[in-house]
Amino acid sequence: MRAVVVTRYGGPEVLRQVNIEEPHAGAGQLRIRVHAATVNPADALLRVGDIDDALRASRLSPPYRPGMEVSGFLDEIGPNADTELRIGDRVMAILMPIDDSGGAYAEYVVVETDQVAAAPARSTHAQAATLPMNGLTARRALDVLHLTAGDTLAVTGAAGAVGGYVVQLAKADGLRVIADAAPADEQLVTQLGADELVARGAGVGERIRHLHPEGVKAVVDAAIQGDEVLPALSDDGQLAIVRRPGERGTSDLHPERGITIRDVWVPDYAHATDKLDGLRVLAEQGQITLRVAQTFPAADAAAAHRALEKGGVRGRLVLIFD
Repeated sequence: MRAVVVTRYGGPEVLRQVNIEEPHAGAGQLRIRVHAATVNPADALLRVGDIDDALRASRLSPPYRPGMEVSGFLDEIGPNADTELRIGDRVMAILMPIDDSGGAYAEYVVVETDQVAAAPARSTHAQAATLPMNGLTARRALDVLHLTAGDTLAVTGAAGAVGGYVVQLAKADGLRVIADAAPADEQLVTQLGADELVARGAGVGERIRHLHPEGVKAVVDAAIQGDEVLPALSDDGQLAIVRRPGERGTSDLHPERGITIRDVWVPDYAHATDKLDGLRVLAEQGQITLRVAQTFPAADAAAAHRALEKGGVRGRLVLIFD
């Protein structure tokens, strides 16, 4: 089967499409014929070697395969697989490249049953692929915070894939949202549901505090601006930070005033089928938007990574395996 792999660390040019042995579903597993796999910042971290320790700790050896979310058709059901899905169903799944399954950049992937859910009705493969990892990251970010309907949440990186899902999920949870946006993104972030906007970039926390003199109860820092966002928080506020692979439990922030740092580590939800299926329902109801920035043939994965590194992507870049 076709797969896109990394045999040595480096720039986008190290990505290679190769033919590897086709996997099959074992006990309690499902096989997906992949039609779409997203390109995420975590994929670039794998490509340059930033998660080498995690890969080695998992006893994996090169070539490594990036990718954390896919969509396609359920192709094979292993023995004793506890699932209501059937062969031929359109599905989506979250993957962990540090697991034995490898990453998402492949024509076929094998995963545990609880990593898979039905794809949202009326979505394309590319759209459905944007939901599992990014959506679960946003869901986890909100779940680690102790908020109730009516509370005010600030979101940085609101125009991005994860930040955009945070805004929409927060609104679905009944929260009031203040979000950052560049001038070119103000209409987008407003359409996503933000109640108030501030300019993105340095000093964002001070600008949020200007609008909310008592501070907000929580911030989801999807833009990873660190200490810049702390002034936005009220005393005893909470800051949720998305952690990349291998850095769980670490922080270089300097919180005071009783502020609590909440780590968001998406592998905590890698087997949360109920959460993934809940995202499907919200997508079908139109409460969250599946945003595809651009698609690339899988053989052009290097071009997709170059586009990611160039920045300014709104939504997700997607590799197509047809």
